[in-house]
Amino acid sequence: MKQRIITASVLLPLAIGWLFFLPFEYFSLVSAILFFLAGREWARFCKVDKHLLFAFSYTCILLASYYFTSIENVFHEHISYLIASILAASSLWWITAFFMVVLYPAHKHWWQSSIFLQWLFGLCTLLPFFWALLLLRSYHYLADPSAGSWALLFVMSLVWLADSGAYFVGKNFGKRKLIPAVSPNKTVEGLLGGIACSLVMTIVVAFSAHSSFRQSLALIISSVFAVLASVLGDLSESLFKREAGIKDSGSLLPGHGGVMDRIDSLTAALPVFVVVYLLII
Repeated sequence: MKQRIITASVLLPLAIGWLFFLPFEYFSLVSAILFFLAGREWARFCKVDKHLLFAFSYTCILLASYYFTSIENVFHEHISYLIASILAASSLWWITAFFMVVLYPAHKHWWQSSIFLQWLFGLCTLLPFFWALLLLRSYHYLADPSAGSWALLFVMSLVWLADSGAYFVGKNFGKRKLIPAVSPNKTVEGLLGGIACSLVMTIVVAFSAHSSFRQSLALIISSVFAVLASVLGDLSESLFKREAGIKDSGSLLPGHGGVMDRIDSLTAALPVFVVVYLLII
């Protein structure tokens, strides 16, 4: 516990600086470094020794997508066909991941022995996450450079609040296991408690921002989907770690595991939030 507190006390100010004080270009650079580290850890899920090969292959694809995307259009909140395709692929991946988690351990043979499929799962997890980060960070950037920081912090807070609410409700009132084959500690009551906590925060934010009815509705619906997706992101990582026989994705963050252990819920929540919001608004 002491080590966790020390690490968290170091990470918190760094995260705040990353969100609010870095220019967009440096924000993108730090995000790319996190992407590289997460890609390196994904290789552990696949039980392969060539961790850097995974990280470099993912990063090359990331750089290619960045090269063919006009950041100027991102600032003007125009989603290119390439980024739209990446987000669409993310939606398909998380639908697939949902069935993989719910049906586990049945039907795992079709992907368990395929390194390529597991590599592809990692790409579909991390690449949309990166672009969702940039899209949220660039929200109204030209008019107000900090608007995207608050938008990103809002979605992250949704996930953290839902996780805390789920832990409290599940520990005190949880009886029915959610997906015991993947994560024995998660309960249905905890899931509902997490959704309720995040929903309260979303309603407060929607009213405080004096949004239109359509914007408020889009925010609420997107938030619910993001929270549900965050649980799926956590469960999918638990599934891959269970198959790989490991407890943590890495040891980079003492007391907290690896980068993937910290962002697993966000890898699903951020792109799902962006997709649902854009579909509604």
